[in-house]
Amino acid sequence: MDVIYLYIPFFFLALLLSCSIVFKRYKREPQTRTKLPPGSMGWPYIGETLQLYSQDPNVFFALKQKRYGEIFKTNILGCPCVMLASPEAARFVLVTEAHLFKPTYPKSKERLIGPSALFFHQGDYHTRLRKLVQSSLSLESIRNLVPDIEAIAASTFDSWGGSHVINTFHEMKRFSFEVGILAIFGHLEARYKEELKKNYWIVDRGYNSFPTSIPGTPYKKALLARKRLSKILSKIISERKNKKLLEKDLLGCLLNSRDEKGVVLTDDQIADNIIGVVFAAQDTTASVMTWIVKYLHDEPKLLEAVTAEQRTIKKLNDEGNRQLRWNQTRNMPISYKVVLESLRMASIISFTFREAVADVEYKGFLIPKGWKVMPLFRNIHHNPEFFSDPWKFDPSRFAVAPKPNTFMPFGSGVHACPGNELAKLEMLIMIHHLVTKFRWEVVGSQSGIQYGPFPVPMHGLPARFWKESNS
Repeated sequence: MDVIYLYIPFFFLALLLSCSIVFKRYKREPQTRTKLPPGSMGWPYIGETLQLYSQDPNVFFALKQKRYGEIFKTNILGCPCVMLASPEAARFVLVTEAHLFKPTYPKSKERLIGPSALFFHQGDYHTRLRKLVQSSLSLESIRNLVPDIEAIAASTFDSWGGSHVINTFHEMKRFSFEVGILAIFGHLEARYKEELKKNYWIVDRGYNSFPTSIPGTPYKKALLARKRLSKILSKIISERKNKKLLEKDLLGCLLNSRDEKGVVLTDDQIADNIIGVVFAAQDTTASVMTWIVKYLHDEPKLLEAVTAEQRTIKKLNDEGNRQLRWNQTRNMPISYKVVLESLRMASIISFTFREAVADVEYKGFLIPKGWKVMPLFRNIHHNPEFFSDPWKFDPSRFAVAPKPNTFMPFGSGVHACPGNELAKLEMLIMIHHLVTKFRWEVVGSQSGIQYGPFPVPMHGLPARFWKESNS
């Protein structure tokens, strides 16, 4: 497939200096009895960066695994890395020995999201924040959001139809942003919502740009927009405090939280975690929903089965005059398998970054302190040992539960995505409205992937949608 790279991965660039120092240390020190994993470190500093970014990164990782096995080393932009491509290794890093591997992000990312966001942390603070986020996004909480999410879907898709071409990914981003705002704030005033949206898009555009503070650059604009977001959130937080409401949305959970000493979260901590949740939820969910539109378009028989399932539900709801109910979203077996298979095929989170906090031994190999460790979810999801004919889109494979640790679309362990149930609910509601209201065709090339940074169909999947006459 054709692949287009929309940006240089500045995530790696930001880590360059610290990684190269670690790399030098292990070049100087005498070899220990435990050997490093097999693999090539490439050229000094540059490592194997050119090989990785001159081709589809999935091909790079697959070729490495084929040559060296399920654990191998490499060096990307000065970062010595150990890649892990087995379910057992992923569980070792993310679950059983998670305390030995910390999440690692460049400071440029922390500045835009906020240093107090839960996914930058380990230990007690992380545990406390994760429980709060999970409680606001639990099944019990999100079941009450079904009518509101459906209303957002109807509003978002209402402008579709006719002869004009729609960028599917951009539309799905609009949809997922509105759902995120709903889960965080409940029913937020329109003036606040528009201000948040306007400034968030600026931050979003600068997030993967080169981290320079030169005026006029995307990153500098993002930093300024991030400051404006803090001020907007401060006003919202102040108003909520004055009303003394005990809401169960995310903001309510954060405001009403006290630790064992009775200490509440600061406004900055609350703001950082709100922005973190928006970042974590928006592009990833929108990317998967874009792939769902493409996969259904490419599989007419499957689309027919999904449409029949959803039309039965619509008929029970008086042809859409009554709202979807929670129990109906829990009884969409064909559509749910489509969601799971889309998560596997697309593998939006191809891998995750950790850093060894001490020298670690795994299966006779040394993972040195300070080295980056990357469980390769995509390699596991596309391994024929776990998923037969892995490049074929086949939702029926999920009629049987996958083997443990072979399907991790939302990560695993203490840093797994706490909003996974909301994301799946959002996708199912999207499918319901999509197939009962529209037929569509993809415009232009139907193959190819672009990375920005998550994989989406080429050019955001331009498509024309026509409203069904009975919708």
